[in-house]
Formats: sequence, structure tokens, C-alpha cells
Amino acid sequence: MNKHVLLITLFFTGLIVSAINPHDYFTWALEVFPAILGFMILALTFKRFQFSYLTYVFILLHCYVLFIGGHYTYAEVPVFNWVRDFFHQARNNYDKVGHFTQGFVPAMITRELFIRFGVIQKRNWMAFLTVCVCTTISVLYEFLEWLVSILSGQSGDSFLGTQGYIWDTQSDMLYAMIGAICMVVIMAKLQDRAIANLRLPNF
Repeated sequence: MNKHVLLITLFFTGLIVSAINPHDYFTWALEVFPAILGFMILALTFKRFQFSYLTYVFILLHCYVLFIGGHYTYAEVPVFNWVRDFFHQARNNYDKVGHFTQGFVPAMITRELFIRFGVIQKRNWMAFLTVCVCTTISVLYEFLEWLVSILSGQSGDSFLGTQGYIWDTQSDMLYAMIGAICMVVIMAKLQDRAIANLRLPNF
């Protein structure tokens, strides 16, 4: 089986399973929409530009984080309810996993685009600008969450997922920034090797 076909199969399997009796379909649609949109963009641009397989794998992992959050809502993922109770935490912190991933995976995408299109000539700036882009994405997503909550009223509360924590928005952006930093520190060399092994043109 083609390795990309395997990823596509796993994507649709996760999406379908997440759609079976979710907490509510409004929240499910909001949470999984970025994954569906991302899949469509990657599919439409696949012949013109292919990311390294490593990046695709992490994109799929990010999609699964979204699928789980969409199915249960980020405030009610069962395993993290257990973590909350076991460690006597005040809230279900699965959303922090989501926002960490929201920084980590876009950092892989951003960094690969920077490298393959020669956006940044001085590699010393690569890590800093990658983190800046991903933090900006997180800020824009928080704006989106705020807008949806305002427009939809109580029905948007599950999507917002603050759980009564007044600093939730700020901590979400912090976790995304930490995720991006972890990516450029931990994965940079591995990603460089994955890109070097590519035999495909950028255009």
C-alpha cells in the first residue's frame, strides 16, 4: 500500500469514528473543520508540492487530536478527566495538548516551507521566525474562538472550552508557542534529513 494512501485511510477512519455519537454535532463540526480544510488543501496541492512524509505523519497526529476533541469536547475527554482527578487538578487539560500540538505541527509545516522555498536565507533566523508564525496562528485561532462564542452564545461554550479559567486564552497561546519552540529544538535535524531525502521538485 502506498504510504500516503495509508495516511489518507487513517485520516478518514479517525474522522468517521469521531462523528459517531459525539457530545454534540455543532461542537464536533467546529473542532474537526480545521482538519477537513487542511486535508482539502493538502490534497489539492499534492501534485504541485509534497511535504516530507515526516511532516504528513505529524499532520495526521494533529488531526487525531482534533478528532478526539471534537468527539468528546476538549473539556470532557475521559482520559484527561482521570488525570484531573488523579492529580487533583482543577480542570480537564486536554485542550492544552491541543494547543501544544497547534504550535508543534504548524511549526513543522512552516519550517519546511521556509526551507524548501528559500524564504529565509540566514538559517539563524529560521527558528525564531518559525515560532513567530506559529504564535500568530494561535492568536488568530483565539480570535476565531472568541468570535464563534459571541455569535453562537451558549452553544459555543464547548468550542471555547475555558472551563471557568480566566487566563485560558493566554495559556492556550503560551502552550502553542511552547509547542513551536519544542519542534524547532527537538525535531529540526530530523526534519532536515527528511527534507534532504526528498526527490521531488518544490513546484
